[in-house]
Amino acid sequence: MPQADAHPPTETEPHDLVLYGATGFTGRLTARYLARNAPPGCRWALAGRNRDKLAGVRAELAALRPECADLPLLEADAGDPASLHRLAAGARVVVSTVGPYLRHGEPLVAACAEAGTDYLDLTGEPEFVDTMYLRYDAVARRTGARLLHACGFDSVPYDLGVQYTVERLPEGVPLRIDGYVRADATISGGTLASALDSFARGPQTLRAARERRAAEPRPADRRISTPTGGLRRVPLLDAWAVPLPTIDPQIVARSASALDRYGPDFRYRHAAAVRHLPVALGGVAGAGALLGAAQLPAVRRALTSRLGSGEGPSEERRARSSFSLRFLGEGGGRRLATEVAGGDPGYDETSKILAESALCLAFDELPALSGQLTPAVALGRPLLQRLLDAGLTFRVTHTGRTPTDA
Repeated sequence: MPQADAHPPTETEPHDLVLYGATGFTGRLTARYLARNAPPGCRWALAGRNRDKLAGVRAELAALRPECADLPLLEADAGDPASLHRLAAGARVVVSTVGPYLRHGEPLVAACAEAGTDYLDLTGEPEFVDTMYLRYDAVARRTGARLLHACGFDSVPYDLGVQYTVERLPEGVPLRIDGYVRADATISGGTLASALDSFARGPQTLRAARERRAAEPRPADRRISTPTGGLRRVPLLDAWAVPLPTIDPQIVARSASALDRYGPDFRYRHAAAVRHLPVALGGVAGAGALLGAAQLPAVRRALTSRLGSGEGPSEERRARSSFSLRFLGEGGGRRLATEVAGGDPGYDETSKILAESALCLAFDELPALSGQLTPAVALGRPLLQRLLDAGLTFRVTHTGRTPTDA
């Protein structure tokens, strides 16, 4: 994989990478991953509201890698736009783990777009992503900034997994891909708060999506669709497909719109794979109950308070967690099954994916693009290779012909 070398820091050059929100649960995990895996000479820093807490994280990192004792600590706060503008002006890449992003995310996106600084985050909040496109895509295109959202388990394994599958199917033909996820994991306080905030803002989310559709250019001669689909049996997986109301299909669709390799007529469906029908039905009912509960402020606050900000599953629990994504693709008379798999999806793998995405932006040879981009469009194969090297699995599990061509 072509990769530019990290260079020794100087006093006048900006940081290669700044991690904003380094004292949060996912932020700390991302910092630890960078401490172990940032290349020699990488000029990076920790940023957040509380310098004392940042110093505590730095001390933890120094125990892993002694040179981290000299990491710069940068004070910045979403409530102080001037501090964020200073942060963006002094960095090539800024990584944000500070959510919920609808509450805290926009000022940093604005600062990076205006400064021409690359930005990436972990958000799975569709309203936030669409609103940031409407407000800052044009600014980032003008300044040369690359703005990447959903650079964790939401939505890199799906986005790159579909791209991996597409590139192994025939070119120039209609393609159909179904994605199915199985995961065993728990969530943190920040993740729960983000999900509840999104569920509570249905009308605002729909309005932002409509405004984006009206403003965003679409391919004139290609069709992209992401139908929800219903509860259905998937014999090849010996499972039931339960539609998932996540941001992942939207990210995949935007990659498909930007990349001609997805063909003239591309369709993607997205679901959880559940072995037993009662469990599938229970999952549908549970999702409906959570959606209803999110509409009641008192209930939403009570649910959020069960996991405080910065809290999450233990290292032992994460070690028992894993995920598997199966993609069933079809086109041009060919059928293909692929798999993306790894460990704990919400935190260990998410922090790995986020850190490798940031290092990819900072050091790898990438397309000369700017504006709001998806992981597959901006990072594509270089990030895929990084994730393979970091231990994630991308593999073909089955190939064949459609019945009419057998």
